[in-house]
Amino acid sequence: MSDPAIVTFIKALVLVLVLLGGFAYMTLIERRLLGRFQHRLGPNRVGPFGLLQPIADAIKAIFKEDIVVTAADKVVYVAAPAISITFALVAFGAIPAGPAKSLFGYNPWVMNLDIGLLYVLAMTSVGVYGIFLGGWASNSKYSLLGSLRSSAQIISYELGMGLAVLSVIMIGGTLNLQKLVELNVWSISPWLWPGLAIAFVAMLISGTAEINRVPFDLPEAEQELVAGYQTEYSSIKWALYQMAEYVNMFTSAALISTLFLGGWRAPGFFNAIIPGMASWPIIWLVAKMALFIFFFIWLKATLMRLRYDQLMRFGWLYLFEIGLFAALLTGAVIAFVL
Repeated sequence: MSDPAIVTFIKALVLVLVLLGGFAYMTLIERRLLGRFQHRLGPNRVGPFGLLQPIADAIKAIFKEDIVVTAADKVVYVAAPAISITFALVAFGAIPAGPAKSLFGYNPWVMNLDIGLLYVLAMTSVGVYGIFLGGWASNSKYSLLGSLRSSAQIISYELGMGLAVLSVIMIGGTLNLQKLVELNVWSISPWLWPGLAIAFVAMLISGTAEINRVPFDLPEAEQELVAGYQTEYSSIKWALYQMAEYVNMFTSAALISTLFLGGWRAPGFFNAIIPGMASWPIIWLVAKMALFIFFFIWLKATLMRLRYDQLMRFGWLYLFEIGLFAALLTGAVIAFVL
């Protein structure tokens, strides 16, 4: 198979199927983990060990009554969930999953862009339009408030995320995610470690806020807004919003792993213990993603939701300054020490 367009299409199709399958079983994993955190079992009745629960949930979502609000803007109301899931899926396409030609002789990525980091950040940002349009088109004050919260939250926390990412860009000198993984920013100089560590914390907090996870799930806020921007959605359209949320969680975990934990690269001490561990790049990327996904679920079981004023204050008065300090510290080390 030599046609690059066909190869790219097949890789994109496989990636979409993997992400959607991952979403289905991530719901089961999250519910089981939350059950354990809360001293209960979680779903375990449908199939052995509850493994068929996602299939049962999918059948229920497909055949459930699809209610369309009478006063809604019909075209935008239907298109909004599709916008969210589309941009959530295409954002993952630039994440590298291994060295060149390591996937049965093919490159383990859908696209290798020189502006790959900027592309991922842009696609995840555009996805908020699906939330905003869905809240506006529903013609419900609860939905509109949830969508406005999401828009303000994205703007506020992307500043901290951008400054955290800036530290990695200054060290690597590139926006190409594959080159950043191969470079390994932690290996350049110990003088850079303090700035990178602070940037990592800022990136982790910003990434949690970007995907609307607890304690930053103010756009949904069931106790205040019923279900926020999802209030007037049901059936498959509601399921598309859920898919987008979980796929965004995968993307956030993969991006943090790629920038700060070496992406698909195996930790050096594992290679010393078990020779050949470096030949499993996709496994290492998935393992690092799983670490952050577990962290997101742990937060949901542990922390309470912030008030909206606390959310905005933290983003502007603390996270922005943390990210700025990390960028300035990294820049100072590069300019005056290295």
